[in-house]
Amino acid sequence: MNDSNKSKKPRPPSTGSRSSAPESRSGPFKPGLEVRLTAAKLLAAAVDRKTSLDGMLDLTHGNPAYKALSDADRALTRAILTTALRYLPRIEAAIASLIETPLPEGARALHHVLVIAATQILHLDVPSHAAVDLAVEQANRDPRNRRFAKLVNAVLRRLVREKDEVLARTADVSPVPDWFNDRLKEIYGDAEAKRIAEAQLVPPAIDLTVKSDPDGWAEKLNGKILPTGSVRLSSFEGSVTALDAFGEGEWWVQDAAASIPAKLFGDLKGKRIADLCAAPGGKTAQLVHAGAHVIAIEQSSNRIVRLKENLSRLKLEAELVLGDLFKFQPDQALDGVLLDAPCSSTGTTRRHPDVLWTKGPEDIAKLAALQEKMLRHATTLVKPDGIVVFSNCSLDPSEGEDLVARVLADDPRLERVPVHARDWPGLEDAISDLGEIRTTPAMLPGDGEFSGGIDGFFASVLRVR
Repeated sequence: MNDSNKSKKPRPPSTGSRSSAPESRSGPFKPGLEVRLTAAKLLAAAVDRKTSLDGMLDLTHGNPAYKALSDADRALTRAILTTALRYLPRIEAAIASLIETPLPEGARALHHVLVIAATQILHLDVPSHAAVDLAVEQANRDPRNRRFAKLVNAVLRRLVREKDEVLARTADVSPVPDWFNDRLKEIYGDAEAKRIAEAQLVPPAIDLTVKSDPDGWAEKLNGKILPTGSVRLSSFEGSVTALDAFGEGEWWVQDAAASIPAKLFGDLKGKRIADLCAAPGGKTAQLVHAGAHVIAIEQSSNRIVRLKENLSRLKLEAELVLGDLFKFQPDQALDGVLLDAPCSSTGTTRRHPDVLWTKGPEDIAKLAALQEKMLRHATTLVKPDGIVVFSNCSLDPSEGEDLVARVLADDPRLERVPVHARDWPGLEDAISDLGEIRTTPAMLPGDGEFSGGIDGFFASVLRVR
């Protein structure tokens, strides 16, 4: 509230300009060194301490070292980090193949220096000599790594020389962590699991939800219409705020999959609908634009400010409620509730590649339990014949199909309202035999001009009898 062509190598915005930072005891920082130091620090925080990348890259409350960089250097840092996290198992396999003796136990700082440099050499349009030289400089400036500076130099120079061979021999390494790869195979089978894992290597396209005339906006913005009615932009550089009619609020950025749940209610004109986890507001905007009176609930004061700002730009109005959704009780029973529940977000790794490193199976179990509690509460808010749409962006059935089946089995008031494949041409494969929606990042293949892919999403429609 951007899957690019796989043959295209990501081009970072800058190779690292000098930004204002204190000189160390080893002399002034080389241009671009702050970027690599910051990238290594944030990679360690994400992988070793399970810290969200979005939080660290927030310009208000994020990491101080990142915030201190110039705009160009922040963009380069982000490009290095997201690429490193997308390819991490392959990058680690590449480094291991070039080191005769494994790195010492606990040499994580050295490991991250090598990963950051290898990411640039293998997957980014950064001069290889700069990646090598700056990695050696990093090692020399860190007392923990200084004695390994020659090793860093030798390994990375060999990586530059043998780049094509290294890429070829690591191509079969799954780009996702073992725990997630095993889970994907268990759920989807080996072949589809591989397709889903490979899909997360490609940054997502930019999809727009438009208020009206999708054909017209597709023509104006050099886009195409997706089966969801979203407009997908072709290759795009710059800020979406510079696009035609952003200020007029004629559209908003929303992954095509995320636009599905709000459309499952049918005719909403005059209906009273609660959006229980509303920020940043894309689904709230859809509901309001469809004619509903929407009560948008959000427990974070910062997020509700963002929600209000987004609705204001879109010239849409909703009743905003700051508070705990479990304590929310409408003055009269509602026609419907949208619960797009907080989840493991494993369907969004194309845009949030840190998710698979900051979360694990134990998080999925905890979040599934929370979602079930939320869904059971949501069903108490609607009147007889009212609708609850439950959705999330997880790929795991324990947060979707299994959870809904358990709630249905326990509550005789509820029945599933099947979604029909005939109503979603182009997304027939996403509709299950039970009439639930399950998208994966491997769906909607690209066509050369336009990138493929879609976030992994689950959605089910329940009626209260």
